[in-house]
Amino acid sequence: MDHAEHGLVFDLALCVGLAWVLGALACRLRQPVILGYLAAGVLLGPNVLGIVEGGGGLHAISEIGLALLLFLIGLEMDLKRVAAMGRVLPLAALAQIVGSAVLGVGACLAAGIALGGGRLDALYLGFGVALSSTVVVVKLLAERSELDTLPGRLTIGILIFQDLAAIIFVGLQPTLLNPGLAPVAVTFFRIALLVAAALLVSRMVLPAVFAAIARLPELVVVGSVAWCFALAATAERLGLSREMGALVAGVAISTYPYALDVEAKVASLRDLFVTVFFVLLGVALARPTWGMAGGALLLAALVAGTRALTVFLPLHLLRQGRRAAFLTSVNLAQVSEFSLVLLSLGVGLGHLDEAAAGPMFLAFILLAAASSYAIPGADALFARARPWLDRLGLRDHAEERRGQSAELGGSDLFVLGLFRDGSTFFEEAARHAPSLLERMTVIDFNPNTYDALRRRPVRTLYGDISQRDTLVHAGIAAAKVIVCPLTNAVLRGITAERLVRNLRALNPEAAIISVAETAADLAAQRAAGATFVLLPRLLAGAELLAAVQAAGQGLLDQKRAEQDARLAGRAEVVP
Repeated sequence: MDHAEHGLVFDLALCVGLAWVLGALACRLRQPVILGYLAAGVLLGPNVLGIVEGGGGLHAISEIGLALLLFLIGLEMDLKRVAAMGRVLPLAALAQIVGSAVLGVGACLAAGIALGGGRLDALYLGFGVALSSTVVVVKLLAERSELDTLPGRLTIGILIFQDLAAIIFVGLQPTLLNPGLAPVAVTFFRIALLVAAALLVSRMVLPAVFAAIARLPELVVVGSVAWCFALAATAERLGLSREMGALVAGVAISTYPYALDVEAKVASLRDLFVTVFFVLLGVALARPTWGMAGGALLLAALVAGTRALTVFLPLHLLRQGRRAAFLTSVNLAQVSEFSLVLLSLGVGLGHLDEAAAGPMFLAFILLAAASSYAIPGADALFARARPWLDRLGLRDHAEERRGQSAELGGSDLFVLGLFRDGSTFFEEAARHAPSLLERMTVIDFNPNTYDALRRRPVRTLYGDISQRDTLVHAGIAAAKVIVCPLTNAVLRGITAERLVRNLRALNPEAAIISVAETAADLAAQRAAGATFVLLPRLLAGAELLAAVQAAGQGLLDQKRAEQDARLAGRAEVVP
């Protein structure tokens, strides 16, 4: 049957249905679902079955999906959080984005890729190299509960700044072929006008509108989508891109109390439309050739190399610790789905050919698949890289000072790691048993935690507690009490059971107090030699029961006041 005969509904059913099947298969293979969507497009496109084309109604649907995708990206951007990040993240993000883009463009020019004469292939590919995949990274870090670790926070922070850079690039796209001072100035004026108008309306008009319909959640969602498309249309009238308008629309209402509800409900609508967008990207993918595959491998190598130079080195110089710097560089070693969006927009504007974008699509697939293994195995990769970093003289600043701290004596109480539970224990000791601090040694390899502890009256060592040598050199054999407050969800490179077993082998006499997540883990740690194992769920259950009983007696306000009194004035090392 000819394509013209079966129409939009048939095409949509094919695209969404095959994307669903291959997306589910990608999930079963522990790969990003986007790879399944792209594969569906490749199968349906002219290179394989030739059933679906990229124009007509499907193209309009994909554009709606793209607008909703960028609207939700803007909605998820917390500008207050960006402003509160301090100087480390802006400096690191600037070094990564500018450095990767410059190195990417330079490598493309060296490879003979066009830039100038109406062709901007090298610019698009080079800037695409600078962006990392939010979808892939957030999914993998969330699965491993690493979003709130130091490498996780650095990774997410840099991704936010990458999104901001992409917003600026989208705004400048219409002037890229004529990048004189006047056109660029006019474009920035239009961007400023769009942002100012959006913020003004979102401050002066929309709060009253949303308050009036707040009891009808479906109208809140419809109003938010209407706001998205209204600002997208306004941006287009200003000579900017619709995508820029959708992004700004999301950012403008990101602080609203309804934002979370809008995000949750629009996400399902977005997922349907954006599925078609990624399928059509696969449809538009040029027939793979050996040259395209070679270009994809070179781009993948370029991404990995630029992350080492523009993520690891700046974070190391900013004293974030070489482990955090290394893991962050591994976390960011992909091509972004936003890069595919930018290349698609560039093809539409005539800035580059579809064939030039082909290697970037293949590099996205290759690196997304590789990241699903590299990010979970990043600690093992760091263990292998550590000797090479030592030989290159790339030691942690805290590690260089370790000898000075290690000379302090008199410690027989060791605390191995200060994540949340350990930080709370330290604060309780400082408040109610300060004499314990004189006997205490804390070992941690988070440089921020190390620096914070160095300002407290406690012996502090920088080190990785998963390494036996670290424990030996710290003097664990002399300990009388060892506290291991980290659970398997936080530990990397070792389990709580193995850590207890190592400690018991190094010190047969000490009392070892550890923390378990489950009853089975508790039994395993006891069998490994733990003297006492804390199970936090028991404490949480007891507190919940007390709260329910207090509610029945009308005493919840009193209980909350008691809790507030315990929280008042706390200055924990880990917030």
